[in-house]
Amino acid sequence: MKLLDANHPMFRRPWVRWVTALLPLGWGAVEFSLGNPGWGMIFAAAGAYAFYILILRGPDQPS
Repeated sequence: MKLLDANHPMFRRPWVRWVTALLPLGWGAVEFSLGNPGWGMIFAAAGAYAFYILILRGPDQPS
């Protein structure tokens, strides 16, 4: 079982993939600006992982 599956029907639309990847990155920036580096790192890591899976790798192309 994958933690995040780019082939799931929910991620069919590109804007959903982008929001899912960018929202945790943005929240990580908020946490860093509020002086909470622990939470900032957690959200930044989650956002980076989502960005890699959903945007860079993306869903499989149908054959």
